[in-house]
Amino acid sequence: MDQETNQKTSAEKTAGEPVKKKNRFFIIVLVLLVIGGCWFGISKYLHSKHHEETDDAQVEANISPVIPRVAGYVKEVRVKDNQWVKKGDTLLLLDERDLVLKVQQAEAALATAKSNLGAAEATTNASKANIASTHAGVSTIDAQIEAAKINLQRATQDYERYANLIKDHSITQQQFEMATAAKQTAEKQVQILEQQKNQVNQQTHAVASQSEATSSQINVAGAIIKQREVEVAEAKLNLSYAVVTAQESGLVSKVNVQEGQFIQAGQSLFSIVINQDVWVVANFKETQFENMKVGQKVIVHADAFPNHSFEATLSSFSPATGSRFALLPPDNSSGNFVKVVQRLPVKIEFNNNTTDSLVKRLRPGMNVTVDVHIN
Repeated sequence: MDQETNQKTSAEKTAGEPVKKKNRFFIIVLVLLVIGGCWFGISKYLHSKHHEETDDAQVEANISPVIPRVAGYVKEVRVKDNQWVKKGDTLLLLDERDLVLKVQQAEAALATAKSNLGAAEATTNASKANIASTHAGVSTIDAQIEAAKINLQRATQDYERYANLIKDHSITQQQFEMATAAKQTAEKQVQILEQQKNQVNQQTHAVASQSEATSSQINVAGAIIKQREVEVAEAKLNLSYAVVTAQESGLVSKVNVQEGQFIQAGQSLFSIVINQDVWVVANFKETQFENMKVGQKVIVHADAFPNHSFEATLSSFSPATGSRFALLPPDNSSGNFVKVVQRLPVKIEFNNNTTDSLVKRLRPGMNVTVDVHIN
């Protein structure tokens, strides 16, 4: 019995030792996990006190759209996808034959307007000459009227003298009748000349009115000439638009234009990415803005270069949240309200564009992670 009891006791001791070792190992691991979790939580807490981070950020750059100013058929495309172009380089050519005809048509209309001006000036000069001629005719008639009045005065005196003499029978009846006829003829002559003077005056007024009308035609013709000159300039300007050039230097995006294709004025054909100056737009939650200020240091990590840190500076804040600029901005008064945390775009500019070669390799739309040092 004593031997069996000793064997059972030794077996229990042997079985208890691994259990104690397992419990000790579990406790050690648990303690390490607790310590690691506490360290991670404290470090994250301390980090959050001095940093604001977001992965809702992308690289941005200036993009210049290529938009034709006139409609027409594409004659030639001189660029390819991802090609580097300089400002002023020819991108594509349009068929300019219709535009050339419009220039010729405008020039012909200008020539017609100039000829109309010459005709109006000639008519005005002729009207002025007629006015001078009628004035001279009026002067001549005035002189004739004065002469006729003098003749009438003499004839009247002779008639009155002969009228006295006929009473005494000092003259014959024939002489008296001749004096009477001379007086009546002189009176008729004065009346005829005065009527002619009235007719000449009326003609003078008519010629003067015609001259004023032709003078106004000169002004109208001059205005038409200016309008035609503008049309010629516009037609030549449209003709120059048949050559579509690059407005800025940069890389050409995907070219969706083929020769023979008809394009409309104002139609966006493709774009030129001006990647010499890139920046980051990060969308921070509105709850992160309490301690963020312009000029704070920013560390940017791009997904394309995970082992590289880009130094940048917080440049500016958007004047409104992104939802305000949406195609259909939310209207909280139109239904049941559900509070949603809004995001505000923040512009971040790189500090080392000239020294960091990787900055120039960034492309618009690349995802980045932003870390703002708020203290």
